[in-house]
Amino acid sequence: MGLKGFVEGGIASIVAGCSTHPLDLIKVRMQLQGESASAALRPAIPVYGGPSAAALPQQIPSFPPLLRRPGPVAVCGQILRAEGPVGFFSGVSATVLRQSLYSTTRMGLYDMFKTRWSEEGGTFPLHRKVTAGLISGAIGAAVGNPADVAMVRMQADGRLPPEQRRNYRSVVDAVGRMAREEGVGKLWRGAGLTVNRAMIVTAAQLATYDQAKEAILRRRGAKADGLGTHVAASFTAGLVAAVASNPVDVIKTRVMNMKVEEGAPPPYAGALDCAVKTARTEGVAAFYKGFLPTVIRQGPFTVILFVTLEQVRKLLKDF
Repeated sequence: MGLKGFVEGGIASIVAGCSTHPLDLIKVRMQLQGESASAALRPAIPVYGGPSAAALPQQIPSFPPLLRRPGPVAVCGQILRAEGPVGFFSGVSATVLRQSLYSTTRMGLYDMFKTRWSEEGGTFPLHRKVTAGLISGAIGAAVGNPADVAMVRMQADGRLPPEQRRNYRSVVDAVGRMAREEGVGKLWRGAGLTVNRAMIVTAAQLATYDQAKEAILRRRGAKADGLGTHVAASFTAGLVAAVASNPVDVIKTRVMNMKVEEGAPPPYAGALDCAVKTARTEGVAAFYKGFLPTVIRQGPFTVILFVTLEQVRKLLKDF
């Protein structure tokens, strides 16, 4: 029973991850907008006139730069022009590996906790759902962090000038080169953030889905346990997960993607440093950069995830 939950969750996660990969790519590119200013702590050229950038002091500005950032449609156009249609699937091999490790683990563990912690009559209280999601997400994130780092870097590569790109050929090449060039420990760069985000996402996503599905079935009866209920519950879960996780996701993306030059200090000393620099140079609203594509991605991802999961469960119910 325990192993079956891992298989079902893994299949559903891989299908959902590959289906929504282009949306995830756009989200990552948007989250990295304005990052150079945050990392270098240099104010942007003022849009209101005044002194040149060279004459400005090299310090943290007291206000966010008044620069307009491209929206999801503009970012989509940039990718299409610069990289072609294939560019929307940059890093898809890392997505497959990430879902195989991270999501398979978290979905399987959650199913295991759900089986063991349910009360008589099959009731699974909300506080136990949240606890199961937090634990499952943390373990899954720790297992899948190397693939997560590779995925972020592969997705971000196309936004760099050709001479600065890492040009990983695949997720295997990415993980191998990171281990050789930066050390095995760097495969878990940003692991704390990944774990925190995964705990938030898993608790919000899985607990909300179960809670919403149960509420609909209580109101409409067991006969309503079909596609419409699965879509409604899963979209609600995706929206809650997106709102809760986006700030941590922005910081995670930037820490994982940072490029450390030999002999130079890293752009960010850690997650807290990244958060402070981002807030001071770009404003608190920067933590919701990429929120629209996050919602657009989380909605379909969660719908595809749970709809596929319900169908896979039906197919494997006799095993």
